[in-house]
Amino acid sequence: MRGTAGATAGAGGESEDFQAFVIGRWSRLMRTSYLLTGELYAAEDLVQACLERTFVAWRKVSLAQDPDAYVRRIMVNAHARRYRRGIKEYLSRSDDPAHEHDLPERGDKMAQAVERADLLAALAQLPLRQRQAVVLRYWEDLSETQAAAAMGCSVGTVKSNAARGITRLRSAVGLTRASTDTSPPMHEGLTS
Repeated sequence: MRGTAGATAGAGGESEDFQAFVIGRWSRLMRTSYLLTGELYAAEDLVQACLERTFVAWRKVSLAQDPDAYVRRIMVNAHARRYRRGIKEYLSRSDDPAHEHDLPERGDKMAQAVERADLLAALAQLPLRQRQAVVLRYWEDLSETQAAAAMGCSVGTVKSNAARGITRLRSAVGLTRASTDTSPPMHEGLTS
């Protein structure tokens, strides 16, 4: 991106601002993208497509009140377009190097999950809108209003999709098994 940024952005400050933005948010963008797509290479492609669109609109993005929300919206829209085209998404195996991008942040309640792979597999089974609502609300910790803005829908749609998604996750076979153990429930970090 470095060579492209300098050639296209014109004013030197813009390319440095964009580069700093990308460096500062790369791991979070990859994590969100991986949770949406369920596969490392698809996640990388989605982040790249998102950043290409962000770069083209960088002046507008950088002047936005919340640039992160703007970029999240670009990512969700790009993912929805990809999903509508019928590109199959699947969850990688737990020994797949893709899981390195899904490492929990310090203090992340998901780090308490007994079988993270079961949770990710159940997440991958959710319909697109439910998965988006659950990822944005509970992994990204966005408010219902912020998630609605990212998804381009009403707050009520976010609430219903998140509730349905959480219900499906709670009833998933692997998660139900884990929640009957003495260990903390798999979905503990998914409620709010």
